[in-house]
Parts: sequence; C-alpha cells; structure tokens
Amino acid sequence: MTILLVEDDRAIADALVDGLRDNGYAVTHVVSGQEAITKVRAGGITAVVLDLGLPDIDGTEVCRQIRVFSHVPIIVASARETEMDRVNVLDMGADDYVVKPFGIKELVARIQAVVRRSTGTVAPVTHIQVGSLVIDAKARTVMLGKDAIALTAKEFDLLEYLAREPGTVFRRTDILRDVWKTTWYGTTKTLDAHVASIRKKLGNPDWVESVRGVGFTVKAQP
Repeated sequence: MTILLVEDDRAIADALVDGLRDNGYAVTHVVSGQEAITKVRAGGITAVVLDLGLPDIDGTEVCRQIRVFSHVPIIVASARETEMDRVNVLDMGADDYVVKPFGIKELVARIQAVVRRSTGTVAPVTHIQVGSLVIDAKARTVMLGKDAIALTAKEFDLLEYLAREPGTVFRRTDILRDVWKTTWYGTTKTLDAHVASIRKKLGNPDWVESVRGVGFTVKAQP
C-alpha cells in the first residue's frame, strides 16, 4: 500500500515517512497541495495523510478538489483542533481527522480503519480465536476456555468487532459508526459502559485495553 503524505514541515515529514515505512507502507511525500492533487489523479495511492497549512493551497481546498475525481481515503493531520475545523474538513470529504502531535501507532490504526472501510474488506471469518477466547460469529457464542460467556447482542457485536483484529486500536468514533451505526463526536458513555460490562463478564479487564485519547483494542495475550 502506498501512502501519500502531504506535509511541508520537513522534520514532521521525515518522522512520519520513517514511521510509516517501518510499519510496512510505501510512502510518497509531497509538500504542496497542487502536487498532492496531481499524485492522486495519477493513481496508485492507497490513502492520503494531509496537512492543512500548505504553502500554496489550504488543505481543506485540496480535499475538496480531490473529492471531485477520487474516493481515495483522506486523513487530515493538523494542529488545528477546533470543532469547526474538523466539521469543515469532514464536510469537504475527509474520512478522518487527527490533531498534532500524535503517535505513529495511532496514525497507522487510523489508516487501517479508513482503508478497511473504503475497500469493504471485512474478512469473512466466522470463527475467531484470541488466546483462550473463542467467538463463533454464526452461532453468536463466546467461549472463554471451557466457560460459555453470556453477552447481550450489542456486547457480542462489539467484542467480535474488536477481536477480528487483535492488537489493532479502534477509535471510538469508528466503533460507534461500525457497531452502533451512528456518527457521533460527543460523549461515548454508552461505549464505555459496554466495554466495562464485557470486561466484567470475561473476568479480566486486560482483555479489552483502553488507549487514552484513541479507543480500544483486544489484546492478543491479556
């Protein structure tokens, strides 16, 4: 997969290029909005990581122009952190928004999420096993060792969603959209309550790990 990084700050760009390549991505780096539009139009780009403060065209306009001819996933990476900034960019067609500074693991998780959604590639797996935890997606049953775990319908949906990719950190907003089928940028107390209930029923809170400021992950080895 090839990531187009649109970033005019050399120090930030170098760190992101190294981090993305360390995680197995090919990276094409450009410093201007016009270069970004040209690269996307040429094809071969899996996802775009886009800064807003570019020297020629504001990133919001870059996003709008790309959306005229391409559905490539766009993650905006910016120091602008107001709600209006996020709303404007999302309205222009961005798929995600991350505020600087951020860690490379968070960025990789967001890339994985937007690419997964854009391609519709959800693995047709009906039997999921993470350590001693076994989930049967068809029968909608959960076994922990020899013990059957009774979950509510939404608890099962949430655990299955997280367990399909152990170790991947799923953002709260992604979980709400994919499991609850809603888009929401306010409080996520409902999600927290379901996670707490799953942890209690599994008898070990380490099964579902919280990643502060990002979301949740099922650990491969709790």
